[in-house]
Amino acid sequence: MTTQTSTQQANYFNLHTHGVGYLSRIREVQPKGKKGNSFLACQIAALTGPADELEYRYFDVNVVGKDAEALVRKCEQAVEAQKKVLISFVIADLWTDTFTYSTDSKFHKKGDTGVSLKGRLIRIKMIKIDGEVKYQESKKQDEVNA
Repeated sequence: MTTQTSTQQANYFNLHTHGVGYLSRIREVQPKGKKGNSFLACQIAALTGPADELEYRYFDVNVVGKDAEALVRKCEQAVEAQKKVLISFVIADLWTDTFTYSTDSKFHKKGDTGVSLKGRLIRIKMIKIDGEVKYQESKKQDEVNA
């Protein structure tokens, strides 16, 4: 009798968003009800549009992976000191989350519904603090040979 071993490999479709933006609101998040482990999160104000008429798209992201987490943690003091921390980034698995405004603001009234863009920050390719390059990802060998 012969036995055939079949290995199933899972297939995934990845959605990655690449961009440049300002890092802010670096924080440790404890899931509601204390379910699960805490995780590092931050906000990115991504730049879009012509350079002379910039617009921002805000992403609230969970930081995933040792490299991305270490780089974000290195930026904490600069962000807290309100320095301009510009990063080149890759976000994976975008989704939206709705919420209700709890107070009145310049643009919204208490009780209005808002939408937040969420994702997973999986890679940082470059960091500039107040215009000075502090980190630049090195090219991988396979990218150099391409």
